[in-house]
Amino acid sequence: MPRTFFCMMAYDGSRYGGWQNQPNSISIQQKLEDALTAIEGVRVKTVASGRTDAGVHAMGQVASFSLEQWRAPADRLVPAINRRLPEDIIVRSCKDTIPGFHALRDAVRKRYRYTILASPVSDPLRRHLQWHLPIPMQPQRMQEACRFLIGEKDFASFQKLGSPRRSTVRIVHDLTLQVLPAPDGKRLEIDIEANGFLYNMVRNIVGALVAVGTGRFPPEWMEQALYRRDRGAPATTAPAHGLCLLRVDYPPDVFLASPPTPAP
Repeated sequence: MPRTFFCMMAYDGSRYGGWQNQPNSISIQQKLEDALTAIEGVRVKTVASGRTDAGVHAMGQVASFSLEQWRAPADRLVPAINRRLPEDIIVRSCKDTIPGFHALRDAVRKRYRYTILASPVSDPLRRHLQWHLPIPMQPQRMQEACRFLIGEKDFASFQKLGSPRRSTVRIVHDLTLQVLPAPDGKRLEIDIEANGFLYNMVRNIVGALVAVGTGRFPPEWMEQALYRRDRGAPATTAPAHGLCLLRVDYPPDVFLASPPTPAP
């Protein structure tokens, strides 16, 4: 009987074409599946909580997969997998979970962080982790705009242009902006938590907040853009490298109180 695992991962997405396997670039999924295949002896397929784009990072990505040959406790999988991964991808934890657990379908909340460096000069040590904007920003205006996006809304204006037409309603539980000191400027951390996200939704929201923060639009424009339900709203999509998946939440009953006893 195969065991199903909950696997939490962190990675620097700079070198990869995103989470999902694809023909023309190396993916996070490919590296994880290669490591698991080496352990299991047959090809292992994985599912992630979301398909992070090229250049997007993660501290709490979740993947699910099943293994038949692994007999040791789930936490022993962590070093076994990490020995076979590159240094910019790690497994943080592994747990036994219920049969049929699906990292994408069973997720109930996700939390992302987008980081902006507002400074006349860039930070070369963190250039691949934050969006550098060498122009003055007004965080208070951005904070005022955030309130228009809290709650259950139709976020059609913030999905990628040309995305398939299906439900665009999502519940944003939290959207906060923290201002931190940084060399020669300030660092803005925008955290957003929702029951799910449309394609490029976070990056489009950040782009709209930047348009407000630079004085291009008043905070109330965010509400107008939301109710247009049209991606034609004139704001830039924030680049991928400033985005990080922080956490994915699941119902507590997906985890097993005690691991299964392997058959002899």
